[in-house]
Amino acid sequence: MSIESLAFNVTEKFLEKLASHAYQEISFAWGLQGELKKLEDILLTVKAVLLDAEEKQVDNHQLRVWLIKLKDALYDAEDVLDDFECETQRKRVLKLYGTTIKKVGRFFSSSNPLVFRFKMVHKIKQIREKLDEIASHKTNFHLNERDEGRRVMYRQRAMTYSFINVSDVIGRDEDKENIIKLLQGSSDGGQISIIPIVGIGGMGKTALSKLVYNDERVQNHFQLKMWVCVSEDFDIQKLTKEIIKCTNSAENLSEKGMEQLQSILRERIRDKKYLLILDDVWNDDPMKWDPLKELLCVGANGSKIVVTTRSKKVASIMGTISEPYELSGLPHDKCVALFTRCAFKEGEEKHYPNLLKIGDEIVKKCKGVPFAVKTLASLLLTNKEESYWIFVRDTELWKIEQKKNDKILPALKLSYE
Repeated sequence: MSIESLAFNVTEKFLEKLASHAYQEISFAWGLQGELKKLEDILLTVKAVLLDAEEKQVDNHQLRVWLIKLKDALYDAEDVLDDFECETQRKRVLKLYGTTIKKVGRFFSSSNPLVFRFKMVHKIKQIREKLDEIASHKTNFHLNERDEGRRVMYRQRAMTYSFINVSDVIGRDEDKENIIKLLQGSSDGGQISIIPIVGIGGMGKTALSKLVYNDERVQNHFQLKMWVCVSEDFDIQKLTKEIIKCTNSAENLSEKGMEQLQSILRERIRDKKYLLILDDVWNDDPMKWDPLKELLCVGANGSKIVVTTRSKKVASIMGTISEPYELSGLPHDKCVALFTRCAFKEGEEKHYPNLLKIGDEIVKKCKGVPFAVKTLASLLLTNKEESYWIFVRDTELWKIEQKKNDKILPALKLSYE
């Protein structure tokens, strides 16, 4: 899950905005110092326990809901402050160019500043009271104040592995066959082909790679198979060690330097037709990739490297085929099947026809991303209250993220809050 999805970050950014010079000016110009100071005090109190809350919410449904409500209220507050900022800018422009603008047309609507201030101050007071009420409930969860230095970095993804239960994957049969054809095909003018699989987070790139990796045809096609999770740390020495370990090496590599490691790697893969999966690659610096590529090129003709990545730039740098394989979203019926499997115990769904209808609407908002479907369904598995399913379906986070064009699907945010 992206670090941007955490309530701590939203609170921190909001506090930074309140403390900025621009907003200090706005608060003074509109006479908002008192209300905004109260708002800041509330958020500073809440922020102190958010790191602890974000860890504990995984196993606490009520705490997860509390975090969602907090973020909804913060987004409302941010919208009100943005309105003040827009009105302040409008007044400045009218002051400088008002006569000209009137001649050109009514680009800016006129408004009574006293009425505007009264209306907006009332909104801020309402939001502040709402946040105050939400903050007051934090004592129910027995949260501890946490130092930011002890913060857990959630962006670092858990290391992946090659095993998969094939029955858990829905709707990727055609993609699997397409990738296997690429693996069985001849190399494009070179000794080794590098096939990038590209898609947004949660689209199922790793799951697809696992399906391919464990297929019997692939097992028989390659002499050697290796799986390495790369993630954000593209360290050539570390990766070289991980690749060597995949060759069933029992050798102790901890004290080996890069010179010894590169020699061992080349010896292990020399003249062997191998398949290497490099899962979750973020590095887009060709200067880091080229040295590793050099070492891997000693394999036999027909060797293949599959790279999974969210970045088209990474795919362009690493790939040798004409176009990377872009993984698209699942069809709606496949998503519904996946959702139903994960949101209900076997056969349980027939007792909840209303929840199935709501679930169908939630699935539509996931836009074909299987991880979002699966994660939200798993969240709903333990709660069969219709009101909660409606809350998840109708939460403003969907609209907010569409407005901001955020690449992180809001469903993933919901699942983590």
